[in-house]
Amino acid sequence: MYKFLLSSRWLGWFALVCALAAVCAYLGTWQLERRDAIREDIGWVEANYSAEPVPFEEAAGYFQEFDPSAEWLPVELTGSYDTANQRIVRNRPLNGRPGYEVLVPLKLQDGTAVVINRGWLPIGDNEAGWPDEVPEAPAGEVTVTARLKPAEPALLRGAPEGQLASIDLTEYERQTGYPLQTAAYGLMDTEDPEPQTRPQAAPKPSVDEGPHLSYAMQWYAFGLLFFVGLGYAARQEAWNRIESGEDEDWDDEEDWDDDGEPVHSAARVPRRTRPVRKRRNPTGEEEEDAILDAQGF
Repeated sequence: MYKFLLSSRWLGWFALVCALAAVCAYLGTWQLERRDAIREDIGWVEANYSAEPVPFEEAAGYFQEFDPSAEWLPVELTGSYDTANQRIVRNRPLNGRPGYEVLVPLKLQDGTAVVINRGWLPIGDNEAGWPDEVPEAPAGEVTVTARLKPAEPALLRGAPEGQLASIDLTEYERQTGYPLQTAAYGLMDTEDPEPQTRPQAAPKPSVDEGPHLSYAMQWYAFGLLFFVGLGYAARQEAWNRIESGEDEDWDDEEDWDDDGEPVHSAARVPRRTRPVRKRRNPTGEEEEDAILDAQGF
């Protein structure tokens, strides 16, 4: 009944369904991988964000070679800001609002220089491409508590003088003209002494996994539905062939064309259409002759 499935047309449909199901499986797996990456980031937030600050001496290695497991770890640093080399980072939205972030090198007591991200500023109204006002960093010695963040890659686009396209610490080091720690920077939490005004502090990162798991299940379901649809279409095709008499038994083994249709010669007549000799009811004389023959007359 399902011999037509071996035709080129139906084999082509099967190959197409397999290809579409493979794409759905790939997209589902990709969503699960994204979920795993987000869950890992959430794990670092939950483990490090509210931890007690560690001295710079214990975390110094992270600024030279960043370890993802240390992201968001609070670090306590003491030094003085190099406000002459302050930079504004462009295109830094916050809660849907465009703005900037303020970077300042902090020169520590041992001579090391670490970049501190002091916070966010909205776009200005007075001059295009600049915030209206940048709060000054505290002068003199300051103790900063900042959370570890990895340096960002360089971008192809440029930036005006005094600005950076991203937190590319290698480019920042080139502009300052002295060594900076280029593997990580500090996202400021507190400063002591505390200034009267400061850029807006970065909010705590979200710990929401997002819809990636449900998206993955949807893609897997779509892949399965392709096969369900193909099976339903095959069943309908089989029933249509039975109702139209195209799927009757044949005298000999059948040949099939590329479209799944039976090919037969005049000698191969379906049993359904083979002429049948009707039996005639015997006459009265024939019945009497049969009785006499049975009695031996």
